[in-house]
Amino acid sequence: MRDFANKVAAITGAGSGMGRSLAIQLAQAGCQVSLADKNGVGLAETERIIRAIAPNVRVSTRVLDVGDREAMFAWADDTAKEHGKVNLIFNNAGVALSSTIEGVEYSDLEWIVNINFWGVVHGTKAFLPHLKASGDGHVINTSSIFGIFAQPGMSGYNATKFAVRGFTESLRQELDMMKCGVSATCVHPGGIRTNIAQSSRVAKNMVGFIVESEQQGKDSFEKFFITTADDAARTILAGVRKNKRRVLIGRDAKGADWMARILPSAYQALVVLATRREAAKARRAARGAPAPAPLHATYNNAGNQGGEQS
Repeated sequence: MRDFANKVAAITGAGSGMGRSLAIQLAQAGCQVSLADKNGVGLAETERIIRAIAPNVRVSTRVLDVGDREAMFAWADDTAKEHGKVNLIFNNAGVALSSTIEGVEYSDLEWIVNINFWGVVHGTKAFLPHLKASGDGHVINTSSIFGIFAQPGMSGYNATKFAVRGFTESLRQELDMMKCGVSATCVHPGGIRTNIAQSSRVAKNMVGFIVESEQQGKDSFEKFFITTADDAARTILAGVRKNKRRVLIGRDAKGADWMARILPSAYQALVVLATRREAAKARRAARGAPAPAPLHATYNNAGNQGGEQS
C-alpha cells in the first residue's frame, strides 16, 4: 500500500502515544480514521486535533476495551458501515507489567494477556474480512523490542510480545499464500516516549530485587525511552508503504535484534549483568551514594505503545 489517501484506517490505543501519532499522520495523508481507546478523554483530544488539522477527513471514535471480543467485532462492523470500507487495522493498544514469575499474580497476567495478546487477536480477526473485502488491506500488529529478546522481571510482557510476533509472522505467511490483497507487518518498537511506563503495573516483589520502589521502577523504565511517538509513527507508515514483514523502531531495537541473532543464548547472561548493574545503581541512589560510570550499552530497554490503552 503505497498511498494512504482515500483509505480507511482503524487504530486501537489512539488516545495517546503512538496511536495518536499514527492517527494524525494518516489523517494528514488524506486517510479516514476510526479510533478506539479505553480512555475517552484522550480519545476525544485526538479527535479534536485531527478535526483541526484535517477538517475534510472523516473521523469516528469508539471507547472500548480491546480485550472485549464482542465490542471489537461490533466496532469493526460499524467502522465498515460508517466509512464504507476498511483498509488498515493498527492493533496498537498495550500495557506493561513488571514482576517476578514466582510472585506474579494471576490477575495481573490475565490483565496483560487480555490487552496485549487477545486485543491483537480480536482486532485481527474482527477486521480481516473487511480488509479482504476492500481488496487492498494491511494488518499492523505492535510487538516490542521485548518480542525479540527477554529480560528478567518482564515475563508477562515478554510472553505477550513474543506471542504477537509469532501470531503476526504466521498471519503474514497465510496471507501471502492466499494472495487476497491483504498483508501484515509486525512492529518492534524500542523505547518510545509515551506514558506506558507511568501507567504500568510494578509488583511489590520487584522492590528490593530490581527496583527500590514502585515509582523508581517506573522512572527507571521510562529513562530508556529515546524515540518520539511521532518518529515511531513515521517509521511504521514507511514500513507499511514498503510492505515490510517487520519494522524495527529505534537504535535500541536494532541493537537488540542484532544481539539476539548473533548471541542467541549468550545475550541472556549479558542482560543479567546489565540488570544487576541497574539494580545496584538504584540501591546506591536510594542511599544517596554516587553511582559508577555507566556501561557503554545495557540493552535494558522496553518497547511500548502508550499508556493503558485499550
